[in-house]
Parts: sequence; C-alpha cells; structure tokens
Amino acid sequence: MSEIFWFVPVAGCSALMFAAYFYKQMKQESEGNETMRSIAGYVREGAMAYLKQQYKVVLFLFLILAVFLGILAYRFQLQNEWVPFAFLTSGFFSGLAGFLGMKTATAASARTAEAARTSLNRGLTVAFRSGAVMGLVVVGLALLDYSFWFFVLKHCAVGASEAERVLLITTTMVTFGIGASTNALLARVGGGIFTKAADVGADLVGKVEANIPEDDPRNPATIADNVGDNVGDVAGMGADLYESYYGSIIAAASLGAIAFFHQPNLQWNAVLAPALIGALGIVLSLVGIFQVRVGCVESGKAILKALDHGIHVAAIGLVILSYFLLQWLGLGVYLWGSLIAGLITGIVIGKACEYYTSAEYKPTRLISQQAESGAGPVVIGGLGAGMSSTMIPVFAVVIGMAIAFGLASQFQATAFNKGLYGIGLAAVGMLSTLGITLATDAYGPIADNAGGNAEMSGLPKEVRQRTDALDAIGNTTAATGKGFAIGSAALTALALVASYVQELKCGLMRMGKEFVEINGEMIKTSDVSLVELMHFFEVHLLNPKVLMGMFIGSMLAFVFCGLSMNAVGRAASKMVDEVRCQFREIKGILTGEAKPDYSRCVRISTESAQKEMLLPALLCITFPFLVGICLGVAGVIGLLAGTLASGFVLAIFMANAGGAWDNAKKYIEEGHFGGKGSEAHKAAVIGDTVGDPFKDTAGPSLNILLKLMTIASIVGSGLTLAFQF
Repeated sequence: MSEIFWFVPVAGCSALMFAAYFYKQMKQESEGNETMRSIAGYVREGAMAYLKQQYKVVLFLFLILAVFLGILAYRFQLQNEWVPFAFLTSGFFSGLAGFLGMKTATAASARTAEAARTSLNRGLTVAFRSGAVMGLVVVGLALLDYSFWFFVLKHCAVGASEAERVLLITTTMVTFGIGASTNALLARVGGGIFTKAADVGADLVGKVEANIPEDDPRNPATIADNVGDNVGDVAGMGADLYESYYGSIIAAASLGAIAFFHQPNLQWNAVLAPALIGALGIVLSLVGIFQVRVGCVESGKAILKALDHGIHVAAIGLVILSYFLLQWLGLGVYLWGSLIAGLITGIVIGKACEYYTSAEYKPTRLISQQAESGAGPVVIGGLGAGMSSTMIPVFAVVIGMAIAFGLASQFQATAFNKGLYGIGLAAVGMLSTLGITLATDAYGPIADNAGGNAEMSGLPKEVRQRTDALDAIGNTTAATGKGFAIGSAALTALALVASYVQELKCGLMRMGKEFVEINGEMIKTSDVSLVELMHFFEVHLLNPKVLMGMFIGSMLAFVFCGLSMNAVGRAASKMVDEVRCQFREIKGILTGEAKPDYSRCVRISTESAQKEMLLPALLCITFPFLVGICLGVAGVIGLLAGTLASGFVLAIFMANAGGAWDNAKKYIEEGHFGGKGSEAHKAAVIGDTVGDPFKDTAGPSLNILLKLMTIASIVGSGLTLAFQF
C-alpha cells in the first residue's frame, strides 16, 4: 500500500514541474511592441492589486473561522482536532492555485496576441500551454495537499481496529475540504462581481452609447474589464476547480472506507483508488496537452477539433489504464464501470453545453437572429435556451448515477455502501483528466485578453480575427468546463451527504453513545449501517423537519444567486456612471486626444467586489449550523437535498444561458445579421450584459455552494448532535 501510494505525490510533483516548464516556455515568447507591453502591464498591475486586497479579506475571515473550528475541536470536543489546521492548508493551496494561474494568464495575453500575428496555430499554442499551467497547478497542488494529510493521519490516527482507523482517517479528511470550498466561493463570487461589473459598464456605455468597438482604448472601463477576466475567470475558476477535484477524491475515499469496512484486505485499496486515478489522470493529461495543435486551417472548427482531440486522447487512455489499475487493486470490473460511467457522463454534459452555447449550432444562432427584433426577444430567447439546456445534463447525471450505483453494488440491495462508493468514483472519473479539461477552459480568458490587447494596440485586422476565433471557442470550452464542474458537484455532493451520515456515526461514538435504538431494537453504534442511521434520525418525507429543510435549501440557491446578481447590478451601475462621467468631463477621450483614467474603474470594481462577496459566503457557511441547531439532523439532510436539487439545475441553466448570449453577440460581430454597430448587435450586447453575471458570477458559484454547505454540515455535525441530544 505504502509503495503504490508514492505514485500520488510523484504525479503531483510532475504536474508542477511541467507547469513550470510551460510557464518558462511562455515567458520566452515575445510580448510585442512597447504599446502591447504597456497595456499588459496595466492589466497585470490591476489584477495583482485586486488579488492582494482580496487575500487580505480572505485571511481575516479564515482566521475567524479557524478560531471557531478550534473552539469546536478543543473546547467542546465536537470536531476532530486536525480540522482547524487542515482548513488553513486547503484554503491556502486553493488560493495559491488561483494566484499562479492568474500570474501566468496576465503574462500570456500580450504574448498570445503577438503569436497570433504569425498564425492561428501559434496563438493557440501559446494560449493553450499557458492555460495548461492552471490545469496542472490545480491537480498537482491538490494531490500534494491530499498526500501530506493522508501521511500525517496515517501515522497519528488511532482506532479500535485497523478498519476503524482507516474510517477515522478518511472521515476526518472530508472535513478538510471546507478551507478549499470557502476560498473558492469567495474567489468565484468576488472575482465574478469584479469582472462582470467592468464588462457590463464597458459594453453598455462603450458599445451601445458611444458606438466604439470592444476593448477600445478610449473606453475607461476596458482595462478593468481585462483585469476582471483574470481575477474572475482565471483565479476564481482555478480555486473553484481545485475545490471540486480535491472534494471528489476525499469524498470517494471516505465512501471506500465505509464500503469495504468488513473487507480489511481491500479497504486500503478502495481508499487509495481515487487518488491513484487522479495521479493517472495527470500523466494522461500531459499526453493530451502535447496533442493539441491546429495545423494550417484557420477556423473555429479547427480549434475546437484540436482541443477535443487532446481531451479524447486523455480520456481514452484513462479508460484503458484505469481498468488495469482497478483490477490490480482487486476492486473488480464493476467499479471500473462506475468510473467510466462518470467519465462518459462528463463528456455528455460537456457536449450538451457545447451544443447550447456554440455559435456553430442552432440555439445560439437563433438568439442572434432574434436580435434583429430587439433586446427583448434576445433576452427571452436566451432564457428559453438556458432552461431547455438543463434536460440533457440532468438526465445524464441521473442515468450516470444509476449506472454507477448499480454496477458498484452489482444490483444487490445488500451492497448499498458499495453503490455509494461507485457514485463517488464516478465523480472522480468525471474530473480525472482535469489537467487538460481545465487547460481548455483557462485558455479562453487568455485569448480574450489577447484580443483586447490587439485592439488597444492597433494591431492588423487579421490578428484580431484570430484572437476572436480563439475567444469564441474559449466561451464554448468555458461553458463545457462549467458543465463538468457542475455535474461533478452533483455527484460529489451526494457522496459528501453519505460522508455526513458517517460523520454523525463517529459523532455519536465521541459522545459516548455505545448503543442506539432503531425500531425498538438496541444496536451497537459501531455496527449501525448508514441506512439504519437514517431511520434512527427519522429522515423521511413524512418528517416535517425534512421538508422544512428542503424548502430552506431550495430557497438558499435562489437567494444566493439573487445576492450575486444584485451585487453585479449595483457595481455595474457605478461603472456606467463613471464611464459616462469620464466621457463628459475629460475632453478629447473619444477623439483620442486624451487618455482615460483606467485606475478609477479598477478601483470601483475592486471595492464593490470586496464589499459584496462576504454575505453570500457567510450565508452558505452559517445556514447548515443554524438549521442543525434548530431542526436537527433531519432538517440538515433536507437542507442539503433541497440545495442540491435546485442548485444543480439552476447552475446549468445560468451557465448555458450566459454562454449562449455571449456567443450570439460574437456571431453577429463576425458579420451576420448586420455585424458590428448594427441594431441587432446593440440588442445582442444587452442580452450579453444579462448573461455575464449568469455565466461568470452566480452560475459557476452554485457548484461550490452545493459542496460547501455539505462540508460545513459535516464540520458542524458535532454541534448538531449536541443540540439534538
């Protein structure tokens, strides 16, 4: 066991080494002329200034939460004593992943624009390899953090038996994810508010009122817009997917310990399998990354085909090698089937998101056509497309979950725990090749910034056309990436709910309850199954506490989105006023004789994001504790079920609607339905301003909400039990 597990930290180190190699490669590329370097410097400076300010707020909040967790652990013995420390490390690595990804992206944008002067393939190579830095840093740091704490607990945890010690290790590690989830939510919400406030302000005043092109240097908000692409779509996304990847591995490992509790010879293997699959995915992601190239054809289809080729190489390799890995571990072909079910589910969700958001397909083109009738039909069309787009991902997750559960349990009612483990492995399978799938996602903001740099620097028209082609596909791959993250969140959240029930069992044992009464029979607590424990806590639909929790959970998803959307609206209003003010007061901006004050717009977005991001985050963390105190375990289970069901569907709807609006606008800008500056274009810009906070603020934050609330429930399980008994 010890020897094979070394593959995990070695793979993590390898990912970081290749990330450093790609970063060094990118830095050797030319950053272009003096104007290009100057513009990239403004963006880099603004992004770093924002991130520095955000991390101050995050650090303050983390210290408060660490003290709270310390009180629970050391004063009241309601939580494991390692949690306050691991909370800080997982939050630190989540933030570090976002920081390194953003540092790379801000350095790569001008170099991508310069490379696009040569060819589309050259521009893609620079942007994609730079995006790969983010993907590899996320998976590398996650596996190293996991490996560190696994080794610490393996040598420090003490249990009555070896099986109970393994269970204690994995259950404890599930609680460690709260740090990564908390930082991810703050990064996603804060970054999303920043970027969309700037984007909406720049579009509404610049494109619609002043009738100047996107990323025109005369627009005071254009630097803030480009900064926002980095702090929201890169740093926020990196923290988000770090949390998803880390959470899927620790949840599956915990379920493996439960499923094979009475098979000690296989229990360790079941615990190690998720991390080993992640390590295998790193190797295959590296192979896939080197396969991405366009060739001589310069078109959006060629770019998408090249990216798909790299992803498919990694996925097919995982299908083959994971079979031999799981067979060697003695876990059998059925669990391999569960893993593959998750991988296929992820691909189906990705393709469904691509269909509803790419301008190559009917839904987005129909929205572009509706723009000829005005902004109203554009908004209605986008909402309709987003709502319709939820059907395939939901069915994919339902069918994938059923197959994963059925195969793992071998369709036997007595193997319920193994079925849950199969669902956990499905979530791991969906994210196993995250190294390359995140690379295809992260390259989009780099291409977007490259286009902005090309426009502001006055580069030849064909350069902007190439960066626009890269950016349009980047919107599609971003929607696909969000689909992966949201789909995996649904599977991981279910696995974490099972881990929550297991943590309740550990909590009862910590409280000294050696026996529990179920259906009039006294059963030893250590022997109680998860299903029996649900009976003990009266978790069923006839219990009004469960229904009350479900209503609260469903409401929370909408309130969370409402807070995020309103925050963007308020910040965007300030941005619109600032841009109008500068056009009015600084004479000569529109004629190019005077230079806008970019820093004022950056400051507006920064201040708004810092102020507005805390309430949604605190809402997610505090409600599981409050519901646990007021409604007990049954209420918490209902809360998690309601949040999971409503949040998953709402997240898919918002991400796809926003992606469709954005690409509908870009399709018109390519020359269709009147092209840039036409009435249809202005209507499409209005639709895009609605879609921006949908796809980049509220929507992607929801998948973090699902897991953060579950992990917060696990951390607060001791407090819930203390009030219930």
